[in-house]
Amino acid sequence: MHKRMTITLDEVVYDGLYRTIGKRRMSQFIEDLLRPHVLDTSLDDGYRAMAADAVREAQAQEWSNALARDMNSEAR
Repeated sequence: MHKRMTITLDEVVYDGLYRTIGKRRMSQFIEDLLRPHVLDTSLDDGYRAMAADAVREAQAQEWSNALARDMNSEAR
């Protein structure tokens, strides 16, 4: 969901933004600039890096499967 917001820019900055980005793309450009500064994406980046590590993922899968086998053989 998007929210509408009014901001004030120096006329020279607005003109440069208009010339460089274009009127219809300004909002997305500003959002892309702000996003890394206002949202904590470090956890997401870390999870992506871990998921990309095939050796680590294989070890984690092996550990998880071994734990499940141990739980099945546990006396109730």
